Amino acid sequence: MSRVYNTVNLSIEQQLFLKKLDDLEVVLFDIRDIDNLMGESIQHPHSILENLASKGFLSRLQRGKYCRSTFHNDFATGCFLVKDGAVAYWSALNVHGLTTRFANKIFIQTTQPKKEKIIGGTTFDFVKISGSKQVGLINLGYGNNSFRITDLEKTLVDCFDLSAYSGGFADLLTSFSTTQLSPEKLIAYHQAVGNKAALKRMGFLAEILDKKDLSDFIAFAKSEITNTYDLFDPQGSRTGIPLGQWRLRMNIPTDQILAICKPEAL
Repeated sequence: MSRVYNTVNLSIEQQLFLKKLDDLEVVLFDIRDIDNLMGESIQHPHSILENLASKGFLSRLQRGKYCRSTFHNDFATGCFLVKDGAVAYWSALNVHGLTTRFANKIFIQTTQPKKEKIIGGTTFDFVKISGSKQVGLINLGYGNNSFRITDLEKTLVDCFDLSAYSGGFADLLTSFSTTQLSPEKLIAYHQAVGNKAALKRMGFLAEILDKKDLSDFIAFAKSEITNTYDLFDPQGSRTGIPLGQWRLRMNIPTDQILAICKPEAL
């Protein structure tokens, strides 16, 4: 049922506009799409939208983009702010149940450069990637609450690729150790991302954790090893024992890694 609007506060044109949004069940929209959305030419759309925003019926997200003031889905909103946005990194880890720790911002992956933005107290951090890395995306939610997100395997590959956005390396190790993963997807996503250091870290982890279902992935990782040594924890100490087989500098000892990944085994 359509809402009844206070005619004292709203012009006829504004009432009709809100009713049309209700009828179409639209909560997020771009001013450039209004004519197509409404099926007719709207006179003075900027004036209508700014007036409705000032009266609290709409929220202005950024220039030209609006949402209903009653809509509160940060993931859908974040993806709407950029043309190809997808929930990723620490935020995706949380959505997939791989961590119980919440970030103080929403991470959105995109191929477009965009500065961090705060809307309604929520901070959106936009991480720019190349188009070749934009794989492994799925849709979650329904209707207006639908949003794009990196799938399980791509989320982990992305976090190993850019661990500064993962929420903590120890949590990332635990997430990898406790999750059943597709070796085919891991290989395909690493080929798209192209970070040999991240590939070595994940291959080494799969091997010491004895993930037999990832044997093909481990073999692929070994086939891609170069002579360059990389830190196991990219955010950690610059020193560590070199592990020749994987060309990794172990700034976290293997027994400590196992203790993080499998504390119940101690």
